[in-house]
Amino acid sequence: MSISPNVPTPQESYHYENTGTPRWIAGLFGVLIVAVLVLGYMGHAAQTQLQADLTKAQDQNKIQSDLLKEANTRLADLKANMEVTQQKVGLTAAELAKTKSRAEAIRKEQVESDQKLSTQLTEVQKESTEKIGVVATDLGGAKKDIESTRSDLETTKGKLERATGDMGVMSGLIAHNRDDLEELKRRGDRNYYEFKVSKSKTPQRVGPVQVTLNKVDQKKAKYTMTVFVDDRSVEKRDKTAGEPVQFYLKGSSRMAPYEIVVFDVGKNDINGYLSTPKEAGAGSAPAATPAPAAAASKPQS
Repeated sequence: MSISPNVPTPQESYHYENTGTPRWIAGLFGVLIVAVLVLGYMGHAAQTQLQADLTKAQDQNKIQSDLLKEANTRLADLKANMEVTQQKVGLTAAELAKTKSRAEAIRKEQVESDQKLSTQLTEVQKESTEKIGVVATDLGGAKKDIESTRSDLETTKGKLERATGDMGVMSGLIAHNRDDLEELKRRGDRNYYEFKVSKSKTPQRVGPVQVTLNKVDQKKAKYTMTVFVDDRSVEKRDKTAGEPVQFYLKGSSRMAPYEIVVFDVGKNDINGYLSTPKEAGAGSAPAATPAPAAAASKPQS
């Protein structure tokens, strides 16, 4: 049998297969081995890291567990202390609830009180503002009244004058009416005794002396009186309203006589005041016993 020159023989075919296939398998097998080694190394490294992480996590868990145990111990101690404290203070759960309820009630009352106070303050502020306006108006009027009163006082002071008495001694300030007399009393320079004396034969007490009204002339505003002092009598004849009638007591200063000033001369009476020096109080000069008519001293004008 003839063999074609293009068809390989079995020996050639076997030789061909034996020479081409092993190279491919060897390459693949090498790749697989390298891959297995790489995967094995990576798996080992991952396992090592996981083991380390696990160990670290276990350590941390142990630390946390220890801290938790310590916290629980402290909490138990604190709870025990609180229970002991509650027992010592005597605060039961019911009392605590009652205290909390009372505190809440007080808080509500305080809130209501604050609201009420705020409302009242607003009203008071509004009312005060209105009153301030009224007061400001009133002050304007009061200022005018004060100025008027001051003017009246100046006028009153102007009426208080000095005059020479019937004994030739310059008198103190003279009052012409009760308002003037009140001003003199307020000044307090001398003692003042206001009087109203009627015609009578019986002496009437005026401060530290006694007087008798003998005669009056209403039309001429004149009068005659007798002053009883130091166991003697002094007649003051035909004196005029507003004139200082002067006399002395034993031991009194010659520069500070006693003075009688009459405001008004009526039909049967006179009214005015007696002025005495400060050193001669009401009790320093006893009232004299009226002298008999025959023993009366010589009249003084």
